[in-house]
Amino acid sequence: MEKKTLNVLEYNAIINLLEDCASTELGKIKARQIDASNSIEVVKQRLKETSEAQSIILKKGGLPIYSLTDIRRSLKLAEIGSTIDIGNILKVGEILKTARLVYSKASGIANLEIIPGLASNLYSDPELENRIFISIISEEEISDNASSQLKKIRRDIRVSKEQIRTKIGSMITSKENSKYLQESIVTMRQDRFVLPVKIENRSNIPGIVHDTSSSGSTLFIEPMAIVEMNNNLRIQINKEQEEIERIIMAFSNEIGLISGAISENIKILTELDFIMAKGKLSIKMKAIEPNINDTLSIVIKNARHPLIDPKSVVPLNMELGNQYKTLIITGPNTGGKTVALKTIGLLSLMFQSGLHVPCDYGSSMCIFRKVFADIGDEQSIENSLSTFSSHMTHIVKILSEMEDNDLILLDELGSGTDPIEGSSLAISILETIREKSILTMATTHYSELKNYALNKYGVENASVEFDIETLSPTYKLIVGIPGKSNAFEISRKLGLSDDIIDLAKANLSEEEIKMEDLLAQIERDRKRIENEKEYIISASQKIKEKEEDLIKKEIKTKSDREKIILESKKKASTILKDAKYESDSIIKELNNIKADIEQYNVNKEIEKVRTKVKTGLEKFGYTEDLLGLDELEGKALQSVDIGQKVFVPSFSQEGLILSIDNNKKEALVQIGIMKINMPFEALQGKNKAKKVKEIKKSGIGKIIKDKASTVKSEVDVRGMDMETARIEVEKYLDNAYLSGIPRVTVIHGVGTMVLKTGISNMLKSMNHIKSYRPGGYGEGGIGVTIVEFK
Repeated sequence: MEKKTLNVLEYNAIINLLEDCASTELGKIKARQIDASNSIEVVKQRLKETSEAQSIILKKGGLPIYSLTDIRRSLKLAEIGSTIDIGNILKVGEILKTARLVYSKASGIANLEIIPGLASNLYSDPELENRIFISIISEEEISDNASSQLKKIRRDIRVSKEQIRTKIGSMITSKENSKYLQESIVTMRQDRFVLPVKIENRSNIPGIVHDTSSSGSTLFIEPMAIVEMNNNLRIQINKEQEEIERIIMAFSNEIGLISGAISENIKILTELDFIMAKGKLSIKMKAIEPNINDTLSIVIKNARHPLIDPKSVVPLNMELGNQYKTLIITGPNTGGKTVALKTIGLLSLMFQSGLHVPCDYGSSMCIFRKVFADIGDEQSIENSLSTFSSHMTHIVKILSEMEDNDLILLDELGSGTDPIEGSSLAISILETIREKSILTMATTHYSELKNYALNKYGVENASVEFDIETLSPTYKLIVGIPGKSNAFEISRKLGLSDDIIDLAKANLSEEEIKMEDLLAQIERDRKRIENEKEYIISASQKIKEKEEDLIKKEIKTKSDREKIILESKKKASTILKDAKYESDSIIKELNNIKADIEQYNVNKEIEKVRTKVKTGLEKFGYTEDLLGLDELEGKALQSVDIGQKVFVPSFSQEGLILSIDNNKKEALVQIGIMKINMPFEALQGKNKAKKVKEIKKSGIGKIIKDKASTVKSEVDVRGMDMETARIEVEKYLDNAYLSGIPRVTVIHGVGTMVLKTGISNMLKSMNHIKSYRPGGYGEGGIGVTIVEFK
């Protein structure tokens, strides 16, 4: 691209923005070297780099490239066996660290090619990197940990210095020597400990003079008592320096072996920093990667000039190259014509440099061989040329160099000379360019160029909008309509009389008046159509919003319906659970009735049940005589004594009177393990025991005996929950105990041991249980519990 074009389009300002986005000095240098390419392969590659960088920044925050120094010259010295300073060794460690971190971050990003590909070529050596940072503290200091020998030498040096200080300190504090000293301090000269001695006392402090004060009144003397100690210290310091040199040489040799890989790291990291700078600039400008077309055309949607404040810039929409190849823009001064030219030119240069451009998706651009721009009104002072001559000189150069795949931007073509000659010249220049089918944008004030655009195939008018009411431009580009001068309307708004304006109109030709009136009518129709379009868009948007609201309401209604059904199901489930819980509670309460059987109302319930049983049995032909109940019930007791043994017909068991309530005619009777309140009339005398034996042979006794014969010696509760198993085992044990079985087996399985533990805890509280134990070999093992009754 020619330098003049780059300057007038302010391409260097974009480069400065790109340079600011680079993290390292090498990256900034790379940014300054960017240029616009006319190779489609190169442009595609560069744009893809920028897109990948943008993606990494948005997803991962970028790559950890913070500092990078060009030490390739030092690497060359190390390669040929020379020693490099510790500062450069430290920089090698930093390069290795950056390479390792960049590789780690870039390799973990999917769906990218260029940046991970570059990062995969980075060389890393964690072991060397770690040793460098352990050994080197700064560009001037080696750590004690650089080697065990260096650590030992420095420890010896510290000990020697402390011994010297102790020795020389004792000399300072002695009364004999202190009076000869200028000051009671220890100082150093030529790396040796010395004392400041008054010059007149030179002979009183034997030793070596190393220096004299500027006034000449003080001698700095190394006492003979510490000369040998200082000599030893000097030897140790020399050993320290030798060890440091050895360490540096070892590092230099090791770096020399990989100098090529380190140099390649510098090159790759510089390239990555440059690519990431392009991504940062893209995000900063809210730019995108436009589509690339091979039809030599530009389609721009909401393009923004990248150097204008985003808050004030007016987006540009236009096409060039498909239906027309020449676009002539007319309109008032400061209306945005030149900005439109610069926007298209600068975005084209950015695009061909591999940078994203600030526009909307759907934009499409092509690759130009060259971009020519003649913009500005500067005079060529050096060549003593006028504005017209300066522009014409440049246009002549453009016409001589242009080819069919170029872009030409011409600002105020033909201006600076006689309007008639200037407009004729402008038309002939545009026609010459049009015949070669070169994409061209030109701005002008000449009406003749508007007519040219109306009558020539491949040429289109455009204008920048001007608001007559506010007398200010809107900077909006309107393609397809030539610009109206608005001189008469503006003058009238500013207060010029109608007579003068009418006189001015009289100087216009009839065709010129018709043209102005036609443009005015077109402008009015355009505004009306735009207003109607906005109304339609607004109405469509409202309809769309209502449709979306209806869809949302429908979805919400469906969701609410499903929610209600779900809630109903949950409530039904809760009711069922509550019912089950309540029924389980009732069963549990009934199962525990023996604990509450002492209550009088329970006794009544038992008697009611007994009556129902008797009635039911009678239906099946069982009579009281058969059951033996008539004889027993007919001879009930009217009174009892504490300690008296009685017979309880309802249980067919003997009982013992524990206490008596004569008011209620009730007695607390112990029947086996149970204690129960019973009315006197429900009890019989002990002398009926014989009858009991007979009853056991028939009636209730026979029924109980038959039942006892049906009780199994084991119960299986495997697979039950604890509560259900507890009820089942309690019921079974009661029946087994009443049947007279001495020992039973409860089968509960092993599993999680929940049933076994729960059943064991239950058996502890049962009074009629003599003992229980896990099953032995052949009995079922720990999967069963053997229970013995009292």
